[in-house]
Amino acid sequence: MRFSHLHEISAICAKESTTIGRLMIQEQVQETNTTEEEIFRQMSNYYEVMKEAVHRGQTQDTISRSGLTGGDGKRLAEYLRTGETCSGDASALAMAYALSVSEVNASMGRIVATPTAGSCGVIPGVFISAQERFGWDDEHMVYGLFAAGAIGYVIANNSFISGAEGGCQAEIGSAIGMAAGAMVELRGGTPEQAVHAVGLALKNTLGLICDPVAGLVEIPCIVRNGLGAVTALAAADMALAGVRSAIPSDEVIDVMLEVGSAMPSKHRETAKGGLAQTPTGKRLTESLTRNTLAKKDKS
Repeated sequence: MRFSHLHEISAICAKESTTIGRLMIQEQVQETNTTEEEIFRQMSNYYEVMKEAVHRGQTQDTISRSGLTGGDGKRLAEYLRTGETCSGDASALAMAYALSVSEVNASMGRIVATPTAGSCGVIPGVFISAQERFGWDDEHMVYGLFAAGAIGYVIANNSFISGAEGGCQAEIGSAIGMAAGAMVELRGGTPEQAVHAVGLALKNTLGLICDPVAGLVEIPCIVRNGLGAVTALAAADMALAGVRSAIPSDEVIDVMLEVGSAMPSKHRETAKGGLAQTPTGKRLTESLTRNTLAKKDKS
C-alpha cells in the first residue's frame, strides 16, 4: 500500500483527484495482482451478505443459542413505525439494522466481520439504512465499502481492531470510524472531511472496555453496535458540516493504541470485569453454565 496513515490517504486523493474508495481499489489491484473487476465483484458479494443479514434479522427469529438476546432489531423497527422516535427516523433505522445484523451473528447466521464479528452491525446498519434513504445503487455502496476498508487498514496497522487486545474501543470504535469516514464519502464529502470524521468518531469511544457477559458476543456487544451506528452518522454529519478533529485522526489512532495497551486484562474480552462481573452478569453466566452442564448430562 502507498499509505499507512490517514493523512497520507487524504494527500494522495487530493493529488490524484480521486476518492478513498477508488484509491483502495487501485492499491488492492497492485497488492493482489488481481483485476479491478474481480476485486469489485468480491466486495459486491460481501455487501450482498450484509443485506441478507439485515433482512434475516428483520424478518426471522434471531434468538441466540444462549437465549440471552434476540428480536431487538425487529422491536426497534416496529417502534420506528409509530413515528415517535426520540433520535429521528434515520438514526432509529440505522440502529434497528445494526442490532439485527449483530443478532444474526449471535444466532449463528452469516455476517461479514467489519472489522470483527463483534462489531459486524455498525457498517451494515449505517450503509443499508442510508441506501434506502438516499436511493443509492449497490455500486455506490460498494465503493463506500472500499473506503471503509482503507480506514480499517490504517487503524489495524497502527492500533487494534481486536477487543482482546485493545478493548471494545478497538472493535466498535474502529467500526464506527470506518462507517463515519465512508459515509462522508458516500455523501460526496472530500477525503479530508472523511478523515476528520474518523477522528471525531474514534474520540467518542476511547477507553471503551470489552466486557462480554459469559464471554459471549451478545451483552453488551449487540446494543453497542446499534448505538455505534448512530455515532457514525453523527460524526459524518459533523465532518460534512465542516467540523474538524482538533487532534489529527492519526494521533487519535495512536491514543487508541496507548489506552488499549494500558487497559487491564479484565477489561479486554476476558469477562472478568465490567458488566460481566455485575451481580446480574454473574447470575446470567451461572445460569448458562448450569444449563450447559444439564444438556451434557442428558446426552
